[in-house]
Amino acid sequence: MTLRRGVAPLLVLLTLTGCTSEEPSNVHVGDVRRAPVTEVVEAPATVGARASATLRSPAQGTIAKLYVREGDRVRKGDILAKIRSPQVQSQLEQARQASKMAAPAGVAMPSVRLPSLDTRAFNRKVAAHFAKARKEAKKVEDARARKQLLQAIDLAQDQHKAQTKALATITVQLNRSINGILSGVTSGLSSSMASLQAASTSQAKAAVKAAESTVKSLTIKAPFGGVVTLGRVSGGGGGGGVESLLSQIPGGGGQLPSMPSGGSSGGTPVATGVPVSAGDTIVTVTDVSTLLLDADVDETDVLLVKKGVKAAVELDAVPGATYTAVVTGIGVTPKEGTTGGVSYPVRLTLGAGTFDDGSQAPTPKPGMSAVTRLTVRESPSAVSAPASAIVSSGRESVVWVIRNGVAERRVVKLGAQGDAVVEVLSGLSVGDRIVVKGADSVRQGQRLP
Repeated sequence: MTLRRGVAPLLVLLTLTGCTSEEPSNVHVGDVRRAPVTEVVEAPATVGARASATLRSPAQGTIAKLYVREGDRVRKGDILAKIRSPQVQSQLEQARQASKMAAPAGVAMPSVRLPSLDTRAFNRKVAAHFAKARKEAKKVEDARARKQLLQAIDLAQDQHKAQTKALATITVQLNRSINGILSGVTSGLSSSMASLQAASTSQAKAAVKAAESTVKSLTIKAPFGGVVTLGRVSGGGGGGGVESLLSQIPGGGGQLPSMPSGGSSGGTPVATGVPVSAGDTIVTVTDVSTLLLDADVDETDVLLVKKGVKAAVELDAVPGATYTAVVTGIGVTPKEGTTGGVSYPVRLTLGAGTFDDGSQAPTPKPGMSAVTRLTVRESPSAVSAPASAIVSSGRESVVWVIRNGVAERRVVKLGAQGDAVVEVLSGLSVGDRIVVKGADSVRQGQRLP
């Protein structure tokens, strides 16, 4: 549950809270004055790092060299470890060999040509027959019959010549048609073969690139600057699991993202010469250049929290110290509490801390527990009243004002609400005399001094 606390100056309380011997023993009255009022929302929180990356072994092998120790600070791009993996090197060689064998080859285009018919001998025999027929026709004595016979022979000879020419034309056209059909078929075949060869070549190149990427990832580098935490490995037993399956795919391992492993409590500490399996945690890099706070703010208070709101933070690990913080973001995903309520995540940037004597407090570590006190509303010179003077009546806030010695019910509108003092936006004026204690026992028209 989120708690509220306010800053209540002692002077204001002394001014507002008065008592006379003539008043009922359980009723106190005082005057309304101006005073600073601060509304604070209190919420539990956890210290977090700016970023954290768990770097894992991309394949089964052995740690060839470890360049860092526990707690070392590294910069982006620094080499943290190198892993020796004959399996990955073999995969690279196989991929390169397959790429060479996938070189494109040409496709031969077949061609068909029908031979032309040789009709020269036949034509000579036909010409001889026509000559003999013409000779015999000329022997006919009847001039009219002779003329008709010669015309018929000439016509037949012309038809023969036309048929011979047509036969040659048909042969040429037939050759063109056959080669046209073959060209269309072989062109489609050639295009398909070319596409298959291009796909095979592209796949072979991708396999080489993936294998090279895996080999490159055997050199583990820091993705950003931070503090190193060494992991524990399974010992390279080559067990099953997703990581082992990924290691069998060229480039499938890479520097695997952070995934739950067997736990940091078990396994063998990371060291040079230690065998590793795919997915084993080698190092974790944590960027602590900026520390964050993840607070859980109750649903009744979260709408008051805005970006830029300042907060005071206390850590369980550093008693007596107070740290500064500023809200940088408010989440919208609700989180159910154990008591049935709902809270929302609020992200803050954690600043420096000081002890009560002004000395500098130590820098917290990620994961530490904290309590944040967010200043959600602040009024430096408010028309104020003690919180004990406010009586809730349904949705209304009521104050008993004393006019001419008689209690009068007055509905007020509240602003910033501290723990002991609240801001009154309307309904009261400075100098009004009100009931500040025992207000729940006062009735309309009751006489009070």
